[in-house]
Formats: sequence, structure tokens, C-alpha cells
Amino acid sequence: MRRFAALYTALDGSGGSNARVEALVAYFSEVDAADAAWALHVLLGKQGKRLITGRRLRQICLEGSPLPEWLFDDCYAQVGDSAETIALLWRQLAPEAAQAPEGSDAAAAPLHSWMEQLLPAAAALEGDAQADAVRHLWRGLSQAELLVANKLLTGGLRVGVGQGLVLRALARLSGLEQALLQHRLMGGFTPSPFAYGALLAPADQAAPVPSRPYPFFLASPLEQQPAGLASDWQAEWKFDGIRGQLIRRANEIYLWSRGEELIGAAFPELLQAAGCLANGTVLDGEILVWPAGSDQPAPFAQLQRRLGRKAPGRKLLGECPAAFVAYDLLELGGDDLRQRPLSQRRSALEDLLHDLPETTPAPAAGLLRLSPRLPLTDWEQLEPLRQQAARAAAEGVMLKALDSPYLAGRRRGHWWKHKRDPYTLDAVLLYAQAGSGRRANLFTDYTFGLWDRQRGAEGELVSFAKAYSGLNDGEITALDRWIRSHTTERFGPVRAVQPMQVFELAFEGLQRSSRHKSGIAVRFPRIARWRQDKPAAEADTLASALELLEQ
Repeated sequence: MRRFAALYTALDGSGGSNARVEALVAYFSEVDAADAAWALHVLLGKQGKRLITGRRLRQICLEGSPLPEWLFDDCYAQVGDSAETIALLWRQLAPEAAQAPEGSDAAAAPLHSWMEQLLPAAAALEGDAQADAVRHLWRGLSQAELLVANKLLTGGLRVGVGQGLVLRALARLSGLEQALLQHRLMGGFTPSPFAYGALLAPADQAAPVPSRPYPFFLASPLEQQPAGLASDWQAEWKFDGIRGQLIRRANEIYLWSRGEELIGAAFPELLQAAGCLANGTVLDGEILVWPAGSDQPAPFAQLQRRLGRKAPGRKLLGECPAAFVAYDLLELGGDDLRQRPLSQRRSALEDLLHDLPETTPAPAAGLLRLSPRLPLTDWEQLEPLRQQAARAAAEGVMLKALDSPYLAGRRRGHWWKHKRDPYTLDAVLLYAQAGSGRRANLFTDYTFGLWDRQRGAEGELVSFAKAYSGLNDGEITALDRWIRSHTTERFGPVRAVQPMQVFELAFEGLQRSSRHKSGIAVRFPRIARWRQDKPAAEADTLASALELLEQ
């Protein structure tokens, strides 16, 4: 644990990527495979479920120290995190309890012992026994070690290094290509010495894993007209679904989400449809709900009804029929096609899906669809296409260079996404709540309302959306000051404010929802601007939102 806590401190205090890579290389070269596996698991943000809540840790700390509750809460309000607040206070509050008993030094125990034995054992206890076990683990830990231990207990350890930096370090250590390591990590990593050894095995020695997907290639937002001729690019709709890879290998079928989760149980009809594919086939595409006979997919809200279901019933399957819209062919006949140009992969994909009606039962033929290619021979056609996206139930247009390979992650210059303009409405600030982390002492989470003119003589403001992004630091500070001086009521951490401030909200879509007072759920709301020029009485109405819903 002590060595991993030192790594965490080094990574957290370093401002440059090179220094972080050096720290990672040093750590992985010094520890054994068991600790390295768990460190990798944690660094990738996969430390698992929360073992103990922050609230419970707070209680354990207060019960073992003379600190009054109100003072702990004031400290927490400045820090914004229970684990960090305890790490800062514990050794000063209970100096005797913080000392390790003779012959015992938990910090010296290896990381894998903490992850596999010490932390789970403490979490499995209850009441006073659990409190004693946790405080026993705290004994002898430095402030930095306390922070790491508490973060591991609460499942909230965030080191501030992305997968790319970790893979850079492992690539330097092993001599393997970073892309190969990224591919080997796809589909999950089990923190064990065996898995760590397999990850770093020479390129020609690792056994293939039939279920393993490829790293997803991601598009970047389009900021200016791409280079070259329009005819050098492939245009497609950017549908609003779930990105996935459909795999058939070794007579087995797997459906992976971009979040590296197996989701085939939620879409059994897609697994059945993929039975017509030959072994060694991998499709990249979008999972959507697409009713039979319709020329466009259903809204994302219909797809949400399918997500997370382990065994969707016949009624749900009928009401929300799924389709896999394929737009790339990554593997065919067991051959990796990713380094071939998109033009070749697209041609092979068209041939593959064109043959499906002859080999697939009619009900399944429409489940594997080819992403339609849009006409683009001149750049003047691009903007009209983007404006037509909403009518096609799409978010915008995808642009892909015809000579582009299928890379991993977000690589600028090859694939672009050109989303249509978001919907906007002017709404009134109704409630505010403090944020977390470095903004724990500022009100940064906001609830906004629209006018319902059907209520009362002058109408009533109805909660419409929550948003916490879009303002700069100066605006957040100014709004926080205004909220504190215009609070009308308090509901725990939430403050109601005078309905005076108007904000333009941007969002991607609306859907009907019986769970919301307004009857509408908002997709990806964020603050576009603070309308200090507009009085609250001129904010938009619920009727305006309903009109957008019907478009």
C-alpha cells in the first residue's frame, strides 16, 4: 500500500504527462505482478463497487475522535470529499489511535492484500465491529496513505491519468505496441498475476480471446471544413443510439457496448440475427430501436427501455424492436481489416450485408442494416445535410476519410462528427445545490423551470431541467454570491431562490416522462449563456417545449 500511495501522490502532484509516465514506469518495474495487476485495475478506474459509503466513514471518524459533528461538516464543506476530510483530520484528532500497534504496520502490506483481504474484510462487518476494523486499518497510515485507503473503500479513487498514459508506461516497460496493449485490455481486465502476465506477453505468445472486441475508433467534433475534396469523404447519419461491436468467433456471438459491457442479453434478436455471419466476423455499428416498416429509428427513449434488461419479455421486444446499423467491418474470415482503407472495408461490408436476405430468415434480415451513405460530392452539400438530420431522427452527419484506417480512440483528422444545432429554451433558475470536489463550497448544480401558463392567472414556473455545466469560473462565482443573497427556502443541501435569473439552456432532445412534473425529460441539458438581459417573465413556456417535442 505504501508504494501505491506514493505513486498516487506523485501522479496527483505532477503537472506533466512525461513525469507521470516516468512515475508509472518506475512503479510497475518495482512491484510484483499481483500488486501491478491491482494497480492497473485501479488506475483504469475499475476498482469495483463501493465497499463503504462516505457517510459511514464520517460516522466512524466522529465516533473515534473528539471532533464535534458541526465542525467536521464545516471542514467537509471546504474540502468537498469525506475521504479527504478524514485524511486531513484523523492524525490530529486522535493521535494515539493513529499510531500503529507494535509489530503491526498495515501500510507495509502489499496492495493486493489490501484489495483482496483487508478492505473487503472490514467492509463485510457491521456496527461497532466494522468501525473498529476500519480504525485499525487507519492506524499507522500517513495522510497520503489514509486518503488512498479511504478512496479505495468508497470506490472513488480518481488519479487523473487516462488510459493512454498508463498504456504508454506499459508499452515502454514491455516493448509492446501501445495499440496491442489497448486491444488486449478490451473486454475487461481481471486483476491477477496471470492476467497481468498475459497482458505483457510477447506479441506472438498471447492466446487469442474469441470474445475480445477491438478498441473503438472515435470521431472528433468538426470545427472547419475538412481538407481535400468532398468526394474523398464518406458521409453518414450520426444516429443517436448505443455504439457497439457485434462479434462472431468460434461459433459464439458477442455484443459489446463502447463501455466494454456485454449487452447481448438485452438484445437477443441481434444475437440471433448474427447467427448468419461466418466465424471471424466483427461489425462496428449503432444499436437502435427501429420499428419494422419505418424509414427511421425510434427516439433514444425507446432504446433506454431495452438497456440493462437481462431477459426482455415478448411485449417489450415487440414494442421496441432493435436493429444493428453497421457502418464498418473490422474483421472478416478471421482477418483483421482495420489497417485497410475505409473504402475497402465499406465495399466488403456492403457485399456482406447484401447477401443477408438470401441466407437469413425474413424477420431477421432487417435487424442487421447497412448505414446509408449520404450524397456528398461538393462541400456546399454538407450544411443542408446537417440541417436535415432531425428529419432523419439523427443527431447530425458523420464524415470519414475514404483512405482512413480504423484506429483506436479519438484521432483527429480521419473521422469527424458534425452535429446539428442543439435545441434551446430560456429557463428560470429555481434551485441550487453545492457541487463536489474543488467546487464543494460553491453552488454549481442548478434546477431550471419554464412557465406553465395553464396554472393560475399569471402562470406558474414548473421544474424543467437540471444542469451543472456551461458557466465559466467568473460566472459561477458571481452566481454563487447572488444565490446566497437571494435564497428563499432551504431543503437540506438545496436552496430555493427568487425566480429572477434567466439562462439559455441547450439540449439534444426531449421525451415525454411521467416521472417529471413538467411531463418532459431533457436529454443532455447544459447552460448555453446567462441571459442577464432578459426578465424572468419573458422566459419560455412549457408549451414551447411541447412544440419542440412534436417536431
